[in-house]
Amino acid sequence: MALGPARSVITLLALSLSTFVFVTTETLPIGLLPLIADDLGVTQAAVGLLVTGYGMVVVLATIPLTRFTRRVRRRPLLAALLGVSVVGTSVSALADDYPVLLASRLGVALSQALFWSVVTPAAAALFPAATRGRALSILYAGSSLAAVAGVPVGTWLGQLAGWRSAFLAVAALGLIPLLVVAVLLPEAPAGGHESDRGSAPDRGRYLALLAATALAVSGAFSAFTYVSPFLVEVAGFPLAATGPLLLARGIAGVLGVLAVGLLVDRNPWLTMTAVVGLQAVALGAQYALGAVPVVAVVAVAAAGLALSALAAVLGARALVVAPGSTAMASAGASTAFNVGITGGALLGGLLLPAGVGTTALAGALLSLAALVVLLAEPALSSTGRRKAVGEPVRIHHAVG
Repeated sequence: MALGPARSVITLLALSLSTFVFVTTETLPIGLLPLIADDLGVTQAAVGLLVTGYGMVVVLATIPLTRFTRRVRRRPLLAALLGVSVVGTSVSALADDYPVLLASRLGVALSQALFWSVVTPAAAALFPAATRGRALSILYAGSSLAAVAGVPVGTWLGQLAGWRSAFLAVAALGLIPLLVVAVLLPEAPAGGHESDRGSAPDRGRYLALLAATALAVSGAFSAFTYVSPFLVEVAGFPLAATGPLLLARGIAGVLGVLAVGLLVDRNPWLTMTAVVGLQAVALGAQYALGAVPVVAVVAVAAAGLALSALAAVLGARALVVAPGSTAMASAGASTAFNVGITGGALLGGLLLPAGVGTTALAGALLSLAALVVLLAEPALSSTGRRKAVGEPVRIHHAVG
């Protein structure tokens, strides 16, 4: 079955590329940290703030910015956000001192905070209900590819031609989705499309979705933040092997996004529940059997698959149970996801003195808590209906 008209598919691919650009931009300093610190004469901790400060802006600004711009038409809004990203990243590349670099990064972070709230309903509006889940899986494949290709290639380019060249390359790449969105994205008044409202609105289910997301993502990042020392200290791999192993994890994440695309239109709730269950099993195996190298590799890859799949299915579920506008629902989901990233990384750091293996144990327990919330979700429905929002026939019809 064809996904949709050529114009819609081209626009979707451009939006997917824009998610690649934003995620790469957010994490690019990680691979270039020593180069930036040496060039600007600052500490590596200061360069680390370019990532952590960026993330905090996204967490704090997403909901207020979404509420403030809720009446702005989607095409000029998305084009403006992509424009800010291109300009801000270009300024980062040309910055001759740290304050200018930090300010430009925070400016791009503000655009990204709003971007995630707008891009999901924008992509959904391009397609009929029956193929929307597949479309969103393609949208989020871009962000998964950023982990596989964006940061590694940016790091390689920075080492080859200087860190500024990597920022300029990302800025240039951002021009492509900017132009496509400005020309091809359909113009529609804010709130004027049926995808701008939840197809089966339910405040109780939506709040459960946010809670499960924050718990599951916290669990994922409790373990993932310290996966490199885990592979070395527990699984016994040499340090040189961590790069290829993390690449394998990233590839598994892309496969997870694509697999979700085949299932999510039929049953979003069941798909998300299965993904979180897989993550709990993977992190549990990583903790209990991580000293066995083969098990460690499989568990780390499975956890990567589950995390990327969770990000993809989250967008589709928010479109279904959104109690108000899907833009605000997406803003809440994005905030919950980023709170999970921050909280998980912090928790992992606190547990590290007890042994790096405890980060995987905490991840498994948090994932189990998220699974419990998802299993209880039908009973938490604010409508009082016991039918699962993810019922196969119902959802295939209701995602739109």
